[in-house]
Order: sequence, then structure tokens, then C-alpha cells
Amino acid sequence: MVTQQSRNSDADPSGRLLPALVLLFIGSGCAALIYEIVWFQLLQLVIGSSAVSLGVLLGTFMGGMCLGSLLLARVVSARAHPLRVYALLEIGIGILGVVVLFLVPLVGRMYSAIGGHGPVSILLRGVVGAICLMPPTLLMGATLPAIARWVETNPRGVRWLGFFYGGNIAGAVFGCLLAGFYLLRIHDMVVATLVAAAINFTVGGIGLWLSHRTSHAAGETSDVAPLRAPGAGLVYATIAISGACALAAEVIWTRLLSLMLGATVYTFSIILAVFLTGLGIGSSVGSWLAGRIVRPSLALGACQMMVAVAVAWGAFMLAAVLPHWPVNPSLTTSPWITFQLDITRTTWAILPAALFWGASFPLALGAIAARGHDPARLVGEVYAANTLGAIVGALGGSLVLVGSLGTQGAQRLVVAMAIIAALLMFIPMMFPARGDGSTATEPSLSGLRATGIAAVTLATIFAVFLALTVPKVPPGLVAYGRFLPTWTQQPSYLYVGEGMNSSVAVSDWGNGVRNFHVSGKIEASTEPQDMRLQRLLGHLPALVHANPKSVLIVGFGAGVTAGTFVLHPGIERIVICEIEPLIPQVVGEYFGPQNYDVLKDPRVEVIYDDARHYILTTDEKFDIITSDPIHPWVKGAATLYTREYFDLVKRHLNPGGVVTQWVPLYESTPDVVKSEIATFVGGFPNATVWGNTNDGQGYDTVLLGQAGATRIDVDALQARLARPEYLRVSESLIEVGFQSPLDLLATYAGTGPELGPWLANAEVNRDRNLRLQYLAGMGNNSYQGGPIYSEMLSYRRYPDGLFTASGEATARLRAALGGR
Repeated sequence: MVTQQSRNSDADPSGRLLPALVLLFIGSGCAALIYEIVWFQLLQLVIGSSAVSLGVLLGTFMGGMCLGSLLLARVVSARAHPLRVYALLEIGIGILGVVVLFLVPLVGRMYSAIGGHGPVSILLRGVVGAICLMPPTLLMGATLPAIARWVETNPRGVRWLGFFYGGNIAGAVFGCLLAGFYLLRIHDMVVATLVAAAINFTVGGIGLWLSHRTSHAAGETSDVAPLRAPGAGLVYATIAISGACALAAEVIWTRLLSLMLGATVYTFSIILAVFLTGLGIGSSVGSWLAGRIVRPSLALGACQMMVAVAVAWGAFMLAAVLPHWPVNPSLTTSPWITFQLDITRTTWAILPAALFWGASFPLALGAIAARGHDPARLVGEVYAANTLGAIVGALGGSLVLVGSLGTQGAQRLVVAMAIIAALLMFIPMMFPARGDGSTATEPSLSGLRATGIAAVTLATIFAVFLALTVPKVPPGLVAYGRFLPTWTQQPSYLYVGEGMNSSVAVSDWGNGVRNFHVSGKIEASTEPQDMRLQRLLGHLPALVHANPKSVLIVGFGAGVTAGTFVLHPGIERIVICEIEPLIPQVVGEYFGPQNYDVLKDPRVEVIYDDARHYILTTDEKFDIITSDPIHPWVKGAATLYTREYFDLVKRHLNPGGVVTQWVPLYESTPDVVKSEIATFVGGFPNATVWGNTNDGQGYDTVLLGQAGATRIDVDALQARLARPEYLRVSESLIEVGFQSPLDLLATYAGTGPELGPWLANAEVNRDRNLRLQYLAGMGNNSYQGGPIYSEMLSYRRYPDGLFTASGEATARLRAALGGR
């Protein structure tokens, strides 16, 4: 075995390089988090915006680092210069980071050529994504064990190992904020990746330079040097459970905080940054303690008991306190002011637990460190145990716990696991082994043990009590999210459920208004303006198309849009894509009269998958594809608004096929709306815009596109609706205020060419940047629907090329459109 003392005495006797190495690790952590956020966006395009993509990212990230930390000490000789090894690892990460940027989309396209969709396909895509991310994450995991060989396994060395870990986390906080608030908001995934790679190359270059300026001597130690301290197995088990608790809680809390703050990309960055900040601060404190206390193992156990208390604290804050803070996000249109409130609430809830999780790692190192222990193996084994637990927590939290136990049950389980981790550390104190070498007298040992057992028992009872008092998520939080404090009254909640991907609710105000809520916002309702929009998305393309037979609906919602196609006599096949199984299976029944019991129609097939991937893998083409996704400010939704997505949709239309796309004007800004329309017009240059108003003000719009120019024969349309088989279609239109076909056509609001000057400087949303979710996330508290729609209408002229009609119909239509 290689001795560390001889090497360090020659290479760095004063430890003067150690602060510089911490700075290098800050750079490593910064690059790693930039990659993580970029890779999450990549996986959304390949796997879909689901719990699977999050689980794959976290699981693979941790899995790769777990393997890397274990393999370094076994593959790389201790005689190799630690700084050179570390530098080469950083350079390798930079190279592989760039490769992944291009490899993941390529592999995704290759997989799509094979086809397949549904739950099994989602998991297979997850495996494919994991394989692509494994090489760079494996190198990331090896960096800490590599640099660990620069210190000794004495108390001072263990402190510095903890500082390296804390520095890495500090860099990760900066990288998280840099990527989420600047690199991806202003630039794109390519630029963000190149910045991360440049950091890797810089760190690697400095490491190589330092390795050439320092010597590295290695000798051999006696074979009697211990590899592990007594009780190491319990420490490994404890730190593994700690990792599982941390990642499971992060997944659960992300779900709850995204309800409370709004599920924007910025919310996810804030949550991650606060969580990592807690880990970093806790790691620094734990590193300071690890080399100064006699029994680090007891401190590690105390940390886990405090984790149980802190998780219960976070659960109580997130369910019973923070949702009711008197915060009205619509009082300011500045997102930067809102972000301050978001950071405050996130910190208040999750920072305490993160502090204790952060302190656990250096305390675990101190608990098992022994002279002669190879630092790389010491760090690698502890890190591997921690990350192995993190993998279980990430996958279990995202794929199993919330969907099966709900957030209440999942948090109770995390508290219970933390208690178990604490008890594992207290076992040696409560049941000491014979011959433990203690010099204390037997009576004093017995008294100390009795006191310890009593303290542990009381702490355990208290923690269990806290676990049992973890509250349920409030129905109002699932329904109204960040606007819950503004509601002085609450409706009756007919259903509240927490699925694997989304939290959903159905509410009824008792006045005929029924709402369907997803992730803290109303997604569909029986309000007149919402019913009109949902029917418009279905009836408009079905009537514009001469003879539609097949339809694809992206997003089930309340099923109202899908249900409109049931009424059209020529429709033979209706395919609905929905990624959250709870929505069609449960929610659809509550809107049966409005959606015409669409799920009972034999022509209907429901595909539980990401709609984008379904379109990419299916060979089927459709006469109509209508898309009603969630708001573009919701993280992941922007993938259904990209230029590449619209090109993909166009390729899956039959000749004469029609596509419609929902574009909201509320909770939006002019830049966001321009981006959505400009991106659609890029794929369908002759696209038309159709408006839906509320109290005369702009509310939302429907974009309609075809491969060629759209032509609407008004007389033929009127004749079709007059036929007996179209009676139910006419009744459905009348229910939402369209008394005649001319009323429907009067919603015309412009064409792509007409709006060209207005769209001149619009940002086009593309796969490589998903710019829309960053734009929309800045304007989700803005309500400018009226001015936006008025500005659009200022460009509208009567479209002679769009409508063909008799003189009387033309006159009436011109009058309805303002005579221009």
C-alpha cells in the first residue's frame, strides 16, 4: 500500500497548494452543474418531459459518479501524480461533455427509427439516455478520489477532503445559477456546453501545470496498516441511507415547490441552488468538526436524527405554512422581485435538512479514516455509498414514491429512513463490543451508555411523532398553486391526486363551473371562454378540412377538444397522447357531459407517452393534429412549441391535413406570444390566427396551419353544417356562442404574412435552445392579453385569398371582421 506521508512531506510540506486545489474543485463543480442542466433539456427532447427524464438524469449522474469514485483507486496506481490524474480527468470530462451534446440527439433519432411508444418505450429511452451520460459522469466521480491522494488520512487531511467536497458544491451552486439564469436564457445548449468544457480545460490545464511544478514521491507501507476503521460497515450503510433521503426529498420538494412558485425553469434552478448551498455550508461545518471531535460517528448519527426533524419541518412548512404566506405574485410584473420571494420561501423550507445532509459526508470520512488508509479508496468508498443511496432515492422518489404514496406518505418514509440511519450510528454506543479498548471504568461506561440510550430513545420518539404529523398537500395548492393566498373562498374538490408526472385536481364551485387543475393552475374548465377555446381547437380544423377521417390530439386536458371530434360523422380514428395517466383515467369522467364521454367511444385510442416522441416514432399520418399543451412557461412544455416539432408535425399530416396549436395571451408577454407565432409560421408560412376573447378582451388564440395555403369555402361550410348528420356539431358550436358558421369564421385574427412586421424581431424557439420556456418564465405573472390581441388585430385585413363566399356571406363576414 502507498504511504501518503512520504509523498506529502516532499511535495507539499506546508499544504500551500490545498487552497488552490479547493478553487480548482469550485471550477469542477460549476462545470458539472452546467452539464447537468443542459443534459436535462436534452433528455426532455429524447425521453419527454416526465418523471422518467428527471429520474434518469439524477440516477445516471449519481450512478456514473458512484462507479468513478470506486474505480479510480482500483484502476489508477497511487504512484501516479494526483494532480496529473485529476487534470486529465477534467480534460476528459470537457471532451465527453461536448460529445454528449451531439450524441444524445443522434441516439434519440436512431432509437426513433426503431419506433415504439408507451411506458416500456419510455424506460428503454431512459436506458439509452443513461448509457450516453455514463462516460462523463464516471470521470466526474473519479475527480475527488484522485485529488484525495494529495492529503493524508489524518484529522487535518480529512478536513481538507471535506473542504474539497464543499468547494465542489459551492461551484455547483454558481454553475446552476449561471446556466439557468444566463447561459440558457440568453444563449443555448451549445454555448452553455462550450462554457462548461472551457472551465474543464482551464482547470485541467492548471492542474497539469501544478503537477509539473511539484514532486510526487511514493513509498510502501506495512501490510498491517488498517484499511477500514471498526464499524465502517455501519458508516457506509448510514451514508447510503442519507444519500437516498436527500435525493428522494429533493424530488418530492421540487414537486411541492413547483406548485407553490410556478413550475418554471427558474424555479427548478432556485430549488437546486438552495439545496446545493445547504450541502456546501453543511459540508464546510462538518469538515471543520470531523478533525476536531473524538467520535465523528456519533456526530454523524446526530446529523441523521436532525435530518429527520428537518425533513418534518420542511414537510410542515411546504404543506401548512408557506402556501398561505400573503404573497400575490401578480402585484409585480418584475420576475426579479418574485425570485427574491421564491428564494426566501425555498430556503425557509429546505435549507435546514440540506445543511445536515452536507455535514454527513465529511463526518462519515472522519468516522472511518485510519492512518495508512489510501485516501482515494477512503473517499471513493464513502462517496460511492452516498451516491448509491442517492440513485435509489432519485429513482424511487421520481418513479415510485410520489405516485404510490403521495407527497405526505413519501415524506413520512424519508423521516423514517433518516431515523434508521441515525440508529445505525448509535448501535456501537448502546451495545459496545467487548475489548473495544476503552480505558473508562465500568460504572462510568454503564452510566454513559444509559444516558445515551435514553437520549436516543427520546429523540427517536420525537422524530416518529413528527413523521406521523406530516400533513397532506392542501387541495388548494394543487389547484391554484402560487395564487392560493389570493383566494378567500375555496370550491368543493371532487378529486385530488398526485401522479408520477403531475398533481391534478377537479373542483366545483356549485354554480355550474367545474375546473380541471394541473400542477397549480387551471388547465381546463366549463367557463364560457374556456369551453369556446376547447371546442374551437376541435371544430375549426374539422370544418376547414374537406373530409377528415383521422385525428391526433396532443394533451387530453378535460377531454373537451377530443370530444368534439366524436360528433363529426366522417371521423374514423381518434388518437389521444397524454403523458400523465391520471388525467384521462380519472379526470375525464368529471367532464363527461362536456367531452361527450369521449373515452367510451370505440374510435378512441389513448397513448400514455410524450406526444412529441409518439409523433417521432409512429408511421401513422393524420388528417388533423391539434395540440393543447400546458402553458409554455411550465418547464418541459417548450418542446411542443419548437420549429423542429412543427416540422415533425407537418411530416405526419396527410395531403390537405390541418394542424392547430393553442397560444395563450394571458400569463404572457408580447415577446412570448411573438415567439410562439413566429415559430409556428416558420413551419407553416401561410398560417392563420383565430382569436378567443373574454369580455371583449384578448384571452387566447388558435394557430391553424396546412402544408399549402388554406382555403375556406364559406358556402360549402354552411351547407355541410345544415346536413342532418351535422346537427350535433351545430349544437356543440351553439353551446359556446357560435350561432352560425359565420360566427366561427369571425374569430379570424390574421395571417402569418400579415403579422410579418409585428414578428420581425421575434425569437424562434428551437430544440437547441428551448428559448420559449425562458422567455415565458419571465412573464408568467403578466396579464397583457387585451393589449397583445389589440396589437395583433391592427394588422388584420379581410383575407380575400382565405375565404371564398357568395356576395351576401362575404358582406356579412366583412362586417363581422370590421369591414377591412
